[in-house]
Amino acid sequence: METALDILKYCLPAAIVGGVTYMVLRQIAAQRSAEFAAAQRSEALKTTLPLRLQAYERLTLLCDRTQLTNVLLRVRMPGMNVRELQAALLIAINHEFDHNVSQQLYVSDTLWQIISVARRETLASITLAAQDLEPNEDAEALVNRLLTQLDAQPLSALDQAIMAIRTEASRLF
Repeated sequence: METALDILKYCLPAAIVGGVTYMVLRQIAAQRSAEFAAAQRSEALKTTLPLRLQAYERLTLLCDRTQLTNVLLRVRMPGMNVRELQAALLIAINHEFDHNVSQQLYVSDTLWQIISVARRETLASITLAAQDLEPNEDAEALVNRLLTQLDAQPLSALDQAIMAIRTEASRLF
């Protein structure tokens, strides 16, 4: 019995020291792991922040360039008829969108959906405005309809998309 007590006198303190040492080492390892993860995130942010900001800039430019008034200024030519202007507008907007489709990698899914919906609404408004017009009629009739539509809505879908871009970009800071 006395031998068991002697063994217990030495083993119990050793077990306590071992348990405390294990807990301290485990806590130090967790802290170092957290520090390493924070450093990795910080390094990744240094790389991705400029890319995300550039994506926000490009998407803002996309929305601005696909505003109906801006597209009309770029694609309308003298002597165009309704069909030609409609096709030119649709092609220009789709081309702008296709040129910037890779920017979706750097923005939220929600923002990308807002931009996609704004594009679809813009294309639909062009199609709707041209729907009742004669295809060979002077393009000025389509221009007038589009400008009347723009005046009727206080904020276009593309303006709303630009506001969403600004909101998301402001969250980075």
